[in-house]
Parts: sequence; C-alpha cells; structure tokens
Amino acid sequence: MGGFSSEVNISLKSGAVVYKYLNREKYNPYKVYILKDKWVVVNDENIEYPIDKNDFSTTIKGAKIFFDCIFNAIHGTPGEDGKIIAYFDLIGIKYTSAPFYQTALTFNKRDTLSVVKHYEIKTATSIYLNKGDSINTDKIIAKVGLPCFIKPNNAGSSFGISKAYSSEEIITGIQKAYKEDTEILIESFLDGPEVSVGVIQYKGETKILPITEIKTENDFFDYDAKYQGKSQEITPAILPEKVLEKVRVIAKKVYTILNMSGFSRSEYILVDGEPYFLEMNSVPGLTEESLLPQQANAANISLSDLFDNAIELALNK
Repeated sequence: MGGFSSEVNISLKSGAVVYKYLNREKYNPYKVYILKDKWVVVNDENIEYPIDKNDFSTTIKGAKIFFDCIFNAIHGTPGEDGKIIAYFDLIGIKYTSAPFYQTALTFNKRDTLSVVKHYEIKTATSIYLNKGDSINTDKIIAKVGLPCFIKPNNAGSSFGISKAYSSEEIITGIQKAYKEDTEILIESFLDGPEVSVGVIQYKGETKILPITEIKTENDFFDYDAKYQGKSQEITPAILPEKVLEKVRVIAKKVYTILNMSGFSRSEYILVDGEPYFLEMNSVPGLTEESLLPQQANAANISLSDLFDNAIELALNK
C-alpha cells in the first residue's frame, strides 16, 4: 500500500481494509508501505522494518521473512502502472493484480482507448496533448465541443480533472492537468447517467458485479464527489434491465479485449441507453465505502471472500 502519487493516502486506506479482513486462520499478513522515501513493513505497534529490495524480504527480530504473495493495493504509480509488477515478476513473487502489461496499458487512458476503439467500443471524441505542445483552443473546441473534460493521462481518483465551458477554462484545465502528468487527454462531454461496473475473476470465471449508478452533487464525479460524500452511489443501479445488460456485455468484452485478470472497475456514460467507455482501473479502491466492495456486497460476496479469492488466484497462477 502507499505509492508515489497523489493517491497515496487512499491506497493506505485500501491496504488497511485488506489487512483487516484477511482470514487470520489462513493467512499471516504484513502491512508493507511502499513510499517515495522508504519501503517498510509496519507492525500493529507502528514499528517499521526495512524491506530488502534485492528480494523483497524483511528481517524482524533476527528472522528473515519472505512473502508467498503480494496483495497489491497501490493506486497510481508504482502499483497501478505496471512498475512494481514488473519488479515482482523479475524476482519471482506472486501478486494479486493483473500482469505488468495490462496494468501499464489500462493506467494509460489514451492507449486503452486506442485499443478498445479498434474493437468498436464507443468512446468520447478526444484530443491528446503532451507537455510543450502548442495549444490552439479553437481547434480543440472545433473537435470536442464545449463543455469538455481535461484529464491527466496517467492519474486516478479524479486528481487533475476539469470540466471546461470556455476557451479560458480549457487553458486553466490544461495547466491543472499538467500538474499531475506530462500527457493529457481532452474529451467531448457525454450527456447521460454515469455507471461503474466491477469485473473480476471469481471462483474460476469472469464475474460481472452489480452495476453502480453515480449521481453527483458536483458538476461531475470529481475527487470531492468520490471521497467527501458529494455523490449518491446506487448499487445495484436502478436503470432499465435492457440498458444494464448492454453495460454487462460491453464491460465483459472490454475486460476480455484488454486480456485483464484479477480486479477491475470501469466507468461508462450512457448516451441514449448506449454505454460509452471512459476508463478502467486495475487496482480499484478497496475501502468499505469504495465502489468495488459495494458491488461485491450486493453480489453477496464478503470482503474476506473477495480478498481470499484474489490471493488464491495469485497463488495458483
């Protein structure tokens, strides 16, 4: 848990929930903080023991401890962009999330969109910018219209996202997004309900969890809406069954297209009942209030069972 991005505190909360709900009769869990300035095991008395990066072991009271499996609860870099997964592959430790390439791909919004578009998955109209590119707001508006969304390409939890209603707000939004990333994505506004759907591997099959409809008090589902109670999350979504079935079919198709495994949570906007894919999270939030645990609960899957299944899958790879 932890990480090097703006999502570090959210990840620490997710990791604490995983640690809390793991079955102690079956597992001997350790909290491992991966932070910019230190990699440490933290015990229940908050005593820290350094991680040896050569083999990802630690030494506690003279005993060298190796781990059978890593439960990856790091949102953002390095847990959700493939970096630490590649490291675990190199040193031969099993882990719960999708493999290196899938995590790296899905963390990059515009690369993910490029792949799913090839399979005729509906998406917003978009423009890509790299830091240093010239900015022509007239061309941007001509392509994506107003209002439009400006997003960091590699970031989560809605950090750095803006909704722009004018040329001036586009400039402000670009500056905000560049504080999170050197690559940004500008997308057309899609008018319709927003839904989130978890797709996971559970007991040997790809399982689509009950869908959540998101109704926000804010202008869009931003950080405050997600984490400060400024939204209503309805699980299962109260929408026509015909529409929900379309979302399930598309969500499973996208999971398969991207060759995903483990947990995933994707967002869609419903335009005239048709799902438009926004993005996928390969390490979604795992606090009790997070969307994936809400959806698992609606499917009568306890957090202990959800986490146990993920570890069993990892160990059996």
